[in-house]
Amino acid sequence: MLSKAIKATALCSIVLFASCKEEPKTPEKTMSENILTQEWTGPFEGVPAFDKISVDSIKTAVEEGMKLNLAEIEVIANNTEAPTFENTIVAMESAGKTLDRVFAYYGIMGSNVSSPEFRDVQAELAPKLSEFSSKISQNEKLFQRIKTVYDASQETPLESQAQRVVDLTYKRFEMNGANLDAEMKKRYAEINKELSTLYNDFANNVLHDEENYITYLNENQIGGLADGFVKSAAKIATDKDQDGKYAITNTRSSIDPFLTYSTERELRKQVWENYYSRGDNGDIYDNNKIIAEILKLRKERVGLMGYENYAEWRLQDRMAKNPENAMDLMMKVWPAAIARVKEEVVDMQTVANELGDKITIEPWDYRYYAEKVRKKKYDLDSDEVKQYLQLDKLTEAMFYTAGELFNFKFTPVKEGSVPVFHEDVKVWEVTDKDSGKHIGLWYLDPYARQGKRSGAWATTYRSSTTFEGETNVLASNNSNFVKPAPGEAVLVSWDDATTFFHEFGHALHFFSADVKYPTLNGGVRDYTEFQSQLLERWLSTDKVINQFLVHYKTGEPIPAELVKKIKKASTFNQGFGTTEYLASALIDMKLHLADPTDIDIDTFERETLDELGMPKELPMRHRTPQFGHVFSGEGYATAYYGYMWADVLTADASEAFKDAPGGFYDKEMADKLVKYLFAPRNAMDPAEAYRKFRGRDAKIEALMRDRGFPVPKS
Repeated sequence: MLSKAIKATALCSIVLFASCKEEPKTPEKTMSENILTQEWTGPFEGVPAFDKISVDSIKTAVEEGMKLNLAEIEVIANNTEAPTFENTIVAMESAGKTLDRVFAYYGIMGSNVSSPEFRDVQAELAPKLSEFSSKISQNEKLFQRIKTVYDASQETPLESQAQRVVDLTYKRFEMNGANLDAEMKKRYAEINKELSTLYNDFANNVLHDEENYITYLNENQIGGLADGFVKSAAKIATDKDQDGKYAITNTRSSIDPFLTYSTERELRKQVWENYYSRGDNGDIYDNNKIIAEILKLRKERVGLMGYENYAEWRLQDRMAKNPENAMDLMMKVWPAAIARVKEEVVDMQTVANELGDKITIEPWDYRYYAEKVRKKKYDLDSDEVKQYLQLDKLTEAMFYTAGELFNFKFTPVKEGSVPVFHEDVKVWEVTDKDSGKHIGLWYLDPYARQGKRSGAWATTYRSSTTFEGETNVLASNNSNFVKPAPGEAVLVSWDDATTFFHEFGHALHFFSADVKYPTLNGGVRDYTEFQSQLLERWLSTDKVINQFLVHYKTGEPIPAELVKKIKKASTFNQGFGTTEYLASALIDMKLHLADPTDIDIDTFERETLDELGMPKELPMRHRTPQFGHVFSGEGYATAYYGYMWADVLTADASEAFKDAPGGFYDKEMADKLVKYLFAPRNAMDPAEAYRKFRGRDAKIEALMRDRGFPVPKS
């Protein structure tokens, strides 16, 4: 989070701003009866009262938090003393504590335990939150104080972290219209208000289609599916009053294994179409018109500030700096990716022909026949690998990695000592292995459920800062693994295990932060995925494999021969993985570079993919009508390319570890990893931080080698 402001952005899908000073005593006293606005109490420096959250209390809590925050802003803006770093910037960093607490609950209710009643509250609050944001970003007195401090710092620079927070604060206000005249500010605020409602509607439409398009199977339709998956599907069906059937939910964690192993081709097609048609069913939950309106409003808004398009405005403070650089990277990789897809399809078609399956490979066949090619080429059975990938053991593996690299120790807290929002959530205390110093708490919410958004993500409820005294970190990881039947182990795919490590990388980034001010806990979007993508590499290290990949029934370590096959097949299916991702990233960028006047989203997506030469045998990872990264908010808008940008850094940094004397557990490299890549967060320019770690800029050649693609000649 870029500050408290960005935490709010993720929750409200608008750009909110950190405010000012400690809450005025009178309103705090008057409004503290709502449990969700109260200071956190209990152990570990106070923890959220997650067991007390309710739809009834959240609306008034958000409204009270906004009211207090705006009162704080007025105190800063109307200060009669000359603007200084302390009475303006530090005051803003100190503000908004009540609203921050409320947003911790609001985020949980929106992402983990949503309900139709809460979605009604979200819809009501979205425009109010937008107005709240505009009242801060358009406060002329406040901005003039910020500008005065900023201008002075350009003449007489402050210490590095203070200067960084001044620069980021000024740039944030400037990028969000602080220099506009009164009439344009008014229109700017109107646009943000309209967008806030559209973002909320988009997200709710996708969630509706995820919850309501469930495929139920009969006993004679479960061919090819693993026993554990079948038992889970039966349990889900029973929970939905469909005894004797098997439920394939409309989420990736459910459809991926089904599409990989089901022998029922027509059902694979049905499940595939359900998933990739989310938000695109021509009904009241269809997102195409919403997207078109979002694009028009975004272009109009940045046009008020003189920008040609949204991408030009958005990327100015990212590592890429402009859309041309982002497109250049993607288009360097794209030809190799689609060429590899063609090879993969030939291999799959050959296998289908050998089996006597009289079909032509379609998108709902890709995973199924790719798995058969994997077995043929590498004698590698993904389902066999899953027998050694237990969720509990993977969790232990992550803790081991954190201990080796970061010197962290994870200890389960006593059940019931820390409130949780669902019985599935478990909590660990994080301490320094040597000193025993308390660092924070890690919450894990691993399973899919009704009302929980799909995918995997990490978040914080409290971040590390020191400017008002050292604070501990409350961080969480959230997944959507299919909950097993009672007594069954949770077995996951290699891809899901990789994602588990990825999201844990975000948590380690939170826990290792060494920054003074809240704003510096944020990040640059095309850099913040780098740290978590890098942590994925430790899953395939020998120390993790040999200790934690054991058979879920026998406890026997994974055979060395199987490990060899896994590593030999490491670049298998990279055509599919790279192409489905890049297609989404390219569509994201091209949509925001296009003229949105009279745009037809379905036509634009189809024609653009045709122009790119998108293979017909696979879809985008996120089709436009369900692309929540980009259209349920602005966090990844024109920034989905950032995963590829970060992967260049990841591949390059991985080679640094491979070349070190101690490999991935080299002590000197681990120290540099923490010092330059994790601890600074956004207190240091990302490019500078990477150069300090590597001694040079990253090179794309490492990425191409990593994926088994031809390395371009320099």
